[in-house]
Amino acid sequence: MISIRSALLTIIPLIWALNTEAFAPSSSLVASTRTYKTSQLTKCYESKDANMTDEEREIAMEKALKAMTAFSNKYTENTGTYYCSDLSVPAVVIKGLAEHKVTLGAPLCPCRFYDDKEKEAKEGYWNCPCVPMRERHECHCMLFLTEDNDFAGKDTNISYEQVCKSCGGM
Repeated sequence: MISIRSALLTIIPLIWALNTEAFAPSSSLVASTRTYKTSQLTKCYESKDANMTDEEREIAMEKALKAMTAFSNKYTENTGTYYCSDLSVPAVVIKGLAEHKVTLGAPLCPCRFYDDKEKEAKEGYWNCPCVPMRERHECHCMLFLTEDNDFAGKDTNISYEQVCKSCGGM
């Protein structure tokens, strides 16, 4: 029988992957789609990093990953929350937040599906920390866990290096 922990560790990266451009067509096709206007029915995803070179994007990702790691560490400290006992869970979430910070300009929750990510990022409800986390300490991503959560570990700090290592580099 599969444990809840195993199921969550399997499903969170999959949800995050579905929310990234991991399954998108080649970057040249995406770039041309971003600027090509078809009809009112087609709303193309407009990425903030569309005009970046690979090197610029890598630098932006490193900077965003460091910023989101620092933010997450400070937030656990300020709210009395903890990371999951398996640090690969918060690492994947932090990487997803950093990716959205680069592509959308805001740390949109990477654990949800959005019809229009850009609109959601502008509205702010699901920007980290999301409204449910701020109001009720409910983090469905398992990034910020209360001590009574069965998956909560003892860690309130994760290093940039741990995040990179857990995510297989940047």
